[in-house]
Amino acid sequence: MDEELLGRIDEVAGKRGRSRFVRDAVAAALEHADRLELILSARGAIPDRGHDWDDDPAAWVRAQRRGDRRRVG
Repeated sequence: MDEELLGRIDEVAGKRGRSRFVRDAVAAALEHADRLELILSARGAIPDRGHDWDDDPAAWVRAQRRGDRRRVG
């Protein structure tokens, strides 16, 4: 890692917190990559047409909300 990057990390995490900061950053990046892979793998799972909401999505949402007995108000 270059010195400029290490300096930036130390500004944020402190020299004693560098390892933890790097570990947490790598874990977050891996979690992001896993989430992106899941999102991309789901592409095309729902067809573009043929849904109850195609004609008027707002009306469909209103009907769903009215039909939910747990909804307050």
